[in-house]
Amino acid sequence: MAVTANPHATQAALAVLREGGSAVDAAIAAALVLGVVEPQSSGLGGGGFALHYEEADGMVEAWDGRETAPRAVDAALFLGHGGAPMPFYEAALGGRAVGVPGLPRLLAELHARHGRLPWASLFAPAIRLAEEGFPVSPRLHALVAADPHLFRDPGARALFFDPAGQPLAVGAHLVNPALAATLRVLARDGVAPFYEGSMAVELAAAAQAEPNAGKLSLDDLRAYRAVPRQPLCAPYRAWRVCGMPPPSAGGGTLLAMLGILERFPLPHLAPGSAFPLHLFAEAGRLAYADRDAWYGDPATMVMPLPALIDRRYLARRAAQIRLDASLGQAAAGEPVPRRKAVAAIETEQPSTTHVSIVDAQGNAVALTASIEDAFGSRRMVGGFLLNNQLTDFSFQPRNARGAHPNRAGGGRRPRSSMTPTLIFSSGGELHAVLGSAGGSPIINYVAEAVVGLTDWQLLPDEILARPHVGSRNGLTEVENRPDGVLLAERLQLFGQGVVLRSLTSGTGIVVRAADGGWLGAVDPRREGSAAGF
Repeated sequence: MAVTANPHATQAALAVLREGGSAVDAAIAAALVLGVVEPQSSGLGGGGFALHYEEADGMVEAWDGRETAPRAVDAALFLGHGGAPMPFYEAALGGRAVGVPGLPRLLAELHARHGRLPWASLFAPAIRLAEEGFPVSPRLHALVAADPHLFRDPGARALFFDPAGQPLAVGAHLVNPALAATLRVLARDGVAPFYEGSMAVELAAAAQAEPNAGKLSLDDLRAYRAVPRQPLCAPYRAWRVCGMPPPSAGGGTLLAMLGILERFPLPHLAPGSAFPLHLFAEAGRLAYADRDAWYGDPATMVMPLPALIDRRYLARRAAQIRLDASLGQAAAGEPVPRRKAVAAIETEQPSTTHVSIVDAQGNAVALTASIEDAFGSRRMVGGFLLNNQLTDFSFQPRNARGAHPNRAGGGRRPRSSMTPTLIFSSGGELHAVLGSAGGSPIINYVAEAVVGLTDWQLLPDEILARPHVGSRNGLTEVENRPDGVLLAERLQLFGQGVVLRSLTSGTGIVVRAADGGWLGAVDPRREGSAAGF
């Protein structure tokens, strides 16, 4: 079963699985195609996180392909005149916010360990689409048309706009020969040219070019490594849930939400009623408060990660929830005595993509990848867009207790909310593979899906059809649609301050069916698809 954010990528993954490829092979083929047909969200110029499950030995691996800051970067990266934080787009556009891309190295490491088909063969679908072209989707057209910055880059202007300077129309044929050439080199020679060869020279030059020049160097590219991490796994009622550790805050914040919700009888509450959604929003409020205060690059975190997901600590957090009123804005907890943190100034944009795969042997991959903002830094090289992931660092390098754990610094990896997730049954059997796009609300989207799959035993299509509700420790966000409006009115009876928003998630779910097979479901808010055999 393959679930991705675009039908072209799903079909590429499915073809690989039919050829006997592994879940990793299929995920690689899908990720490469997504970089062609969904360039606003991911690609070679970005990074990602992956969980891999090996059925034969029951092992779960976590791989960190997050971008790193150039060595010459310091904590004042996004401070402007007078020490004030820069406006977001003043920071994000151009090379200043470009981190060392991690996705090529991540895919290569995964293939070296778990690939079955030849590396070069996995590039064929992406190369074909880049060379022969594909019709522009309504989503891609709308995003190009709405972006006021993309036209400024010559490469992007030539790729996404017609000769009259208008965004390519829906159905127009988009051909990307420069990306096809890049993919051919990587298929033939591996990722070494990207990090050490002529591609690296072009990439560094593009990042260092004015305006808003960055500090990415050839040495930064040569030094980059995808890092194996210890996956975060914890029980949730009768289940076991595994996610990504820092620099992603996704896994820890998800497990914190679940650990708080475990103190309430959600399985006995109606999924569509306002009361469990009140509890869900309050759990998010508490967990996001800790996310904002304590998470960052593992090397700079001052709060031990185990303390943040300790069951006794989460029980104390759960005890703060009132059944008839909202906490409003929760303070960060202090599982180990520390000075109170203050809110960071940072923005995580709602782009990103997700792939969920299970192969014929029962191995699985949950891969979430991103270039951060839609179209990243709006700087193109080799047919792909460079990321602006460094804007995921805190723009303010200090908070109330001193140096911010998510401050910029040479070689550091900015905090992320990407939340690839695996769920296991009480007997240790893989039950679900999931994750989402959508910026910092990703954690809420995935938590909704986990609760729906485990507590309420809903089908994945049912989960994805429900309106989103959640809090990131501000106003409770409710998806702006008719059934969401009704939910918002009911949530206000619990003292929730509510705001209606367009919450364009991108959740992809693979879950074990009653007959032992797999069900796949894709978020109806985007243009993805699910397919299996």
